[in-house]
Amino acid sequence: MTQASQAKLEETELFRDSVLRALEQEIAPSFEAWEKAGQVPRELWNTLGSAGMLCVDFPEQYGGAGAGFGVAQMIVEELSRLGYGGIASGYNIHANIVAPYILHLGSEQQKQYWLPQMVSGEVVGCMGMTEPGAGSDLASLRTAAVRDGDDYIINGSKTFITNGINADLAIVAAKTDTKAGAKGVSLFLVDAHLPGFSRGKAIEKIGQHSSDTAELFFEDLRVPASALLGEEGMGFMHMMQELCRERLGCAVQAVGQAQGAMEITVNYVKDRRAFGQSLGEFQNTRFKLAGVRAEIETCRAYANQCIEKYLAGTMSSEEAAIVKLSCTEMQCRVVNECLQLFGGYGYTAEYPISRFYVDARVQTIYGGTSEIMKELIARSVLGK
Repeated sequence: MTQASQAKLEETELFRDSVLRALEQEIAPSFEAWEKAGQVPRELWNTLGSAGMLCVDFPEQYGGAGAGFGVAQMIVEELSRLGYGGIASGYNIHANIVAPYILHLGSEQQKQYWLPQMVSGEVVGCMGMTEPGAGSDLASLRTAAVRDGDDYIINGSKTFITNGINADLAIVAAKTDTKAGAKGVSLFLVDAHLPGFSRGKAIEKIGQHSSDTAELFFEDLRVPASALLGEEGMGFMHMMQELCRERLGCAVQAVGQAQGAMEITVNYVKDRRAFGQSLGEFQNTRFKLAGVRAEIETCRAYANQCIEKYLAGTMSSEEAAIVKLSCTEMQCRVVNECLQLFGGYGYTAEYPISRFYVDARVQTIYGGTSEIMKELIARSVLGK
């Protein structure tokens, strides 16, 4: 291990200790209540900001800690490993997707205004991409932004928006040229407190209950031209550029949640007895868990490799698709195997393995479905 690698590892472990203490104090006591409520309280974001957990890898000039990218991914992994899947998703959207969009695409004025507030938790971010009639097909967006003097007027709606209820800021994809297909999409930084911005009721889901999910509506919503993020008409290209980090975040969540599911299963089979011995003494149990461990470690190794490539700026969209596909599909298989070892208890809400199970299912859907990932990989193998 090089001296630089050792320094990164030590930095990550120092942050990990701090993060675990914060999670134990601020999330563990109330998490069950938040799951039942279907969202976390808005104040949690301020608490996470005060604990130094938001946008930790951002430059100090914008309020960040200037920590390594690996530290940011570690926080996602620990939230996931401890079973806080809903919070991990909301955190990923805010700190690993919305904020980087602004950092990479925003003007200096936009960065100076929004990023410090996102680091402190004063502003919560969400992504307004998916529409009722346009999921992965972003070129078919119907939300439109029409130029009106020094402003744009936005009309349309979005659905399945993580952090939609608590959000203060939404990055909204809208058509600035309705006849140009994907080349007519632009991105806007939309203040959620502006007239014309409204939210539907929270969407009830089978899992990730503490991740508030909502519909967003824009009715003659007027934003200044300075709210344009990046270049007009380049929204689709901007999204493609940022997808690597988003899909890598999904993969890290998958590895963390699979690890957490395995850990609680190991504890269960050591204690649970049947036919005069612990479940862990049966060969079937041992072989199942051996397979689970092998799958997790294989995916973790590839995810870590992709993290290094992302840091070096050499991670391709194909690799982002591979890591997202392989890790999230692994997560679903692993959690299914683990739940089976709990028997009937695994099907009850009393045992946390059931939450790992329902939280896992959406991982192969958002951020690009497994089918879309396969199509992207196939194009790179076979060409169009």
